[in-house]
Amino acid sequence: MRTLNALSAEHRGRLLHSAREVSFEQGARLFEEGEIPAAFWIIRTGLVTLDIRIPGRRPRVIESLAHGELVGWSWMFPPSPCRTGAEAMTPVRALEFDAAEARRLCEADPWFGHAVSGWVGSVLAHRLQASRARLLDLYASPGVTAPR
Repeated sequence: MRTLNALSAEHRGRLLHSAREVSFEQGARLFEEGEIPAAFWIIRTGLVTLDIRIPGRRPRVIESLAHGELVGWSWMFPPSPCRTGAEAMTPVRALEFDAAEARRLCEADPWFGHAVSGWVGSVLAHRLQASRARLLDLYASPGVTAPR
């Protein structure tokens, strides 16, 4: 499961205890590719797109995220920079989590840390698979079947 519901009620409650409600106007940038993340979000309402920079072009949207989905995962692996940018495509309400505080909670309780790592890992696995499928569609030659 990719939503916060993948965590047990206890672990979800511990993480939610540190959240704060935030809002983003349409067009607001949550973060830029290459930034060191200070926060991450769970979308409550609205739509956020993830994009990548392409030299000489506008950023390319690679994924759209909606209710319940995690925005930002690089915080889990400091000092890893964000691999994408993120923009509010509609007005967005979200729960915001301080990255440093979340890491402290994970380090203080290995079971909690393991659960959160597993959740973030499942989000990453899903996004990698989705990116792979988009790349296959983008670069596939019409009428050619990929070898097995």
